[in-house]
Amino acid sequence: MRRIIKSFTLIINYKTFIVTGLAVFSTYLCFEFGLTAKFPDMLVGVAIVFPVVFSIGSAYTRRETALQRYSDFKGHAIALYYGTRDWTANKENDMPLRARQLIKEIITLMKEMFRTSRSPAWLENEKILYGKFSQLSGLTMEMRNFGVQSGEISRVSQYVSKMMIALDNMKIIHQYRTPITLRAYSKTFIYIFPIIYGPYFASTFHDFSSSLEYVMPILYSFILVSLDNIQDHLENPFDGLGEDDIVIDSEEITSLML
Repeated sequence: MRRIIKSFTLIINYKTFIVTGLAVFSTYLCFEFGLTAKFPDMLVGVAIVFPVVFSIGSAYTRRETALQRYSDFKGHAIALYYGTRDWTANKENDMPLRARQLIKEIITLMKEMFRTSRSPAWLENEKILYGKFSQLSGLTMEMRNFGVQSGEISRVSQYVSKMMIALDNMKIIHQYRTPITLRAYSKTFIYIFPIIYGPYFASTFHDFSSSLEYVMPILYSFILVSLDNIQDHLENPFDGLGEDDIVIDSEEITSLML
């Protein structure tokens, strides 16, 4: 029940009530001053619903791609740890512990970066992050000292490379999102459409029973703003605000490194 209420509050927020109030007020003024018009219903679908649904679909596809890249990162990180633990002839070394700690630090820093926008702090953290990858790469070369063959070391080095590629793919998804102009267009019309449609809503007053005259502006406002809120929460799958966000958990991954 609590989760349902939380989901509801993510879709219906203060913006919903502001736009709804303005739409109802606009409809009331139009009815009082006799400003009525029969606007085509299909205009709402063409001008707003179609672009917003397209944006939601695009954002969802980006989230699914980010999930695949995160899965690649996680799989190669665990495989690298197993390599340092199982492939050495001499088990008297601390490489598995060092690999585990480095991977944990990388994931923690990656989570912190993805929850913020690009900034000077982002660039500084990115340098630190790649420094950790450099240490991880150097760690794989130490495996030679413990009886690991060159071919196996090359394979473990590829795990590091694939982790970096997966990270860069997620970084691109974080930075390059739905086209800004399309989002600006959608938001503009979502917030003004219920208001400028006041003459249309006023013209339908006689089609409804008493006290139900404002059903149409309320429904239009709730539906359009809710779609916009859904798109906003899917836009950044790493911010940890929406229920469909990607959960990056260093403890979850390192718990598999026994």
